[in-house]
Amino acid sequence: MIYRKIAIILTVPVLAAVVALTMNRASSELPVWSPSGGQQAAEAGARQADSVLILVNKRLPLSADHEPGDLVVPDIPFTFEGDHEKKHLRRPAARAAESLFAAAKKEGIELFGVSGYRSYKTQNWLWKYNVKKKGESAASRYNAFPGMSEHQTGLALDVTSKSAEYSLTVRFGNTEEGIWLANNAHRFGFIVRYPQGKESITGYAYEPWHIRYVGVEAARTIHDRKLTLEEWADSAVPAGNFEFFPFNLF
Repeated sequence: MIYRKIAIILTVPVLAAVVALTMNRASSELPVWSPSGGQQAAEAGARQADSVLILVNKRLPLSADHEPGDLVVPDIPFTFEGDHEKKHLRRPAARAAESLFAAAKKEGIELFGVSGYRSYKTQNWLWKYNVKKKGESAASRYNAFPGMSEHQTGLALDVTSKSAEYSLTVRFGNTEEGIWLANNAHRFGFIVRYPQGKESITGYAYEPWHIRYVGVEAARTIHDRKLTLEEWADSAVPAGNFEFFPFNLF
């Protein structure tokens, strides 16, 4: 009995030390962007839920209960009438979107919002719908599994134009409006989140309509250096690693 008690006393702190070591090692292995390209602590905001720099992708999901506390409706034209969840954006993204759309209009470019914030519940429904319609493989190129969508952050906005028939299509990238957006979004803190030829890094096919608010400083760097948010954050996921999460859970 005495030996058993001694074993228990020794085992508990040993286990605690192993758990702590494992957690410290895991956190130290999370790559975060820094100007030198090294791995530093999370000042860059890559995993802070309330940061405009939060990185969300197929490897770094949000929790099911994540909902921004500063959602507002930006004063921009949408492709639909009435109130809806997807009209909302986080406050800084909403104000930036208003400036972006106003600047575009001054230059004769008319843009329309299609979809902003999307809850985990809505994304879950959308994912199941697209898998049923397109199949899992095709759906995963353009549609996110619940928790893995940037729309849940309230910082992403899908944009279209009359010339693109108010739809979300790759053709938008070749329209006057799409070209203007790609060349000017960074001035207002937005980036084209899923650029052409970067699918192996972002995990998603080219989406010229999907812009993401990251703030003017980061957006300018990402645009000028032709980076993705993953590359900027020094957290690029190698090609072929995007099946980490199971998609056929329903």
